[in-house]
Amino acid sequence: MSNTFNRRNFLKLSLLAGGGMLIGIGCNESDEQTAKMPVSIEDLDFTSFNAYIEMATNGMVKIYSPNPEIGQGVKTAMPMIVAEELDIPWEKVHVAQAPLSNDFNRQVAGGSQSIRKSFPGLRNAGAAVKLMFLTAAAKKWGVEVESLKASQGVISSNDGKKINYEEVITEAAKLPIPENAPLKKVEDFTLIGKAINNVDIKPIITGKPLYGVDYKEKGMKYAAVARPPFGASLKSVDDTEAKAVKGVEQVIQFKNKVAVIATSTWAAFKGKSKLNIEWGNLQDDENTDLFDQQMNQLLRKNKLEEKVKSGNVAKARNEADQIIEKTYEAPFLPHSTMEPMNFFADVTDQKIRLVGPTQVPRSSANVVAKLLDRNVEDVTVEMTRMGGGFGRRLSTDFVEDAAMVSHLAKAPIKLMYTREDDMAIGQYRPKVKYKITASVKNGQLTSYELKEAIVNNRGMGKGIARFFPFGAVDHYSATSASVPADVTTLWWRAPITNFLGFATECFMDELAIILQKDPIDLRLELLEKAKGKKTPYNAERMQKTIQLVKEKSNWGKAEKGIYQGFSCYYSHNSYVAEVCDMEIIDGKPVAKRFYASVDCGIVINRSGAKNQIEGAILDGIGHAMYGNMELKDGIAQSQNYDKYKLIRMMDTLVIETYFVDSNEAPTGLGEPGMPPSGAAYANAYMKATGKRMLKQPFFG
Repeated sequence: MSNTFNRRNFLKLSLLAGGGMLIGIGCNESDEQTAKMPVSIEDLDFTSFNAYIEMATNGMVKIYSPNPEIGQGVKTAMPMIVAEELDIPWEKVHVAQAPLSNDFNRQVAGGSQSIRKSFPGLRNAGAAVKLMFLTAAAKKWGVEVESLKASQGVISSNDGKKINYEEVITEAAKLPIPENAPLKKVEDFTLIGKAINNVDIKPIITGKPLYGVDYKEKGMKYAAVARPPFGASLKSVDDTEAKAVKGVEQVIQFKNKVAVIATSTWAAFKGKSKLNIEWGNLQDDENTDLFDQQMNQLLRKNKLEEKVKSGNVAKARNEADQIIEKTYEAPFLPHSTMEPMNFFADVTDQKIRLVGPTQVPRSSANVVAKLLDRNVEDVTVEMTRMGGGFGRRLSTDFVEDAAMVSHLAKAPIKLMYTREDDMAIGQYRPKVKYKITASVKNGQLTSYELKEAIVNNRGMGKGIARFFPFGAVDHYSATSASVPADVTTLWWRAPITNFLGFATECFMDELAIILQKDPIDLRLELLEKAKGKKTPYNAERMQKTIQLVKEKSNWGKAEKGIYQGFSCYYSHNSYVAEVCDMEIIDGKPVAKRFYASVDCGIVINRSGAKNQIEGAILDGIGHAMYGNMELKDGIAQSQNYDKYKLIRMMDTLVIETYFVDSNEAPTGLGEPGMPPSGAAYANAYMKATGKRMLKQPFFG
């Protein structure tokens, strides 16, 4: 099997990721686009130009979107970038999910980095093929290629000649792929920046099989796996009752787990429920209350791991007129994806074929190959669309289980989790506390100390520790310590910053009150001091983002009865500022409207960009208000939506999103809208009620 995707090597159009396997996949086509096509896409004969682009003789272009689609919109946005530089009308584009291939750079859905990391390669891919068409036309007409121009799939010459791309498709396809094709100027973009519908929107709303949970193959079996509680081990199992369930065919033990294989999902689930399992080494000290005590002890100590230090915090504190100190607390949170974990595996002596929703297809193939002691070249992975991930599908545990069960059962297996399977023994956002202490001298902020206590070692790194207000205050310190635990933790949407942004921005609001300054003015003043300092964020860009939301929200000039809260944060290379409008209705504070301003560089798909910001805000305030996962004697107390509350339609509000005009390279949007959201809500709540929110969930 070839380790390249297309029939022609993509050469140097992008920086290529390591590895050497082909990951095959079927195409998920857009019904909306297909409806405009004169014939079925399957009936067309496509010519391959590079890893991204194929063209048919009727002018239809197939563009492959390389990264996993988790709802962040890359399956639409990435082909838009290619189509922009290719200069082809969007209505002629058919989008397909690309396989994992060495021809693509960083095929990962995580960290809000898909567009940022792939933007140059995507542009080069489109520009190179456009140049191939121009070169073919130039040879046909006997002119210099520089004398020709292309627009919307049509090549024209100075003397008025015109020819469509498809008319020179054969000649163009024979040309070598150029390494340095000219790119468009940003001001010449005609597609990037527009609002384009999600290419999968019709299949999604009409229930077409796009997701891993939909995947079926003839002859496959279904499996449910009983997994040990946190830190426990399998002591014994009696499978007599499980095997008596109609449809159950096998019960298999592996590692500390027990798999029930059946002819249907429900038979597998019922069989699993009938297993009589004795677990050993149960961890009854995995309790939320105990973790709280241990974290408080850590915060009282001075011997935490130093992440960042500048100036002399102790000296500034000793000379201060006033010391301000607050501690902010956040609970464990499950990822609670709408689509529970699932995966298909077919392990044979010849190959290993994996199909399902994963944010990390390459890692999935690598770990399965290692698990089964096979060559990674023998592994293929087909990516389906994901019904939510939020970091949960960055893990490969469910992929490994599917592969192992298939290997042991010697059958193609569809592994399915129940909601309780994942929420009860899941991989949670870590429980965390932040203690922030600041000193004030002569009405000015002189020092800022941030202490982090977190369950398990997934705390802030040196980069995040240098986010605002680092650089804006002369004396700054950030330290961290972790509480070891058996409870499993994992990256969760906007890792670390999802709550650090809340703590930072609520504390900034506290400072504004003490310093008797407008909250926005205080941030702008501090950012002025940060200019020219070596920080991860750009102070001037952050100021512009703040000024935009100040203008759009009518900050400080709101109607009587409207209480406004402000927050801003830099994360995942993007800047987001938010204002929450709150009213008192029937004696209760109610958030009615959010304003968001965003600097993410060049906006690719305006529709998708707005969806990401607005979805992140709703997700952020929803979890801040209600999200909670308590542990008692190692057992999760909220194992389904009957006890784990999410934001409901009645809690949603109007959100207005604005983007800073920018020619900077695009950055991420899946996560940056979340960190400021809870703080904007809490700061508005403080204005409306006089009560400061220090602990999430607010209403748990």
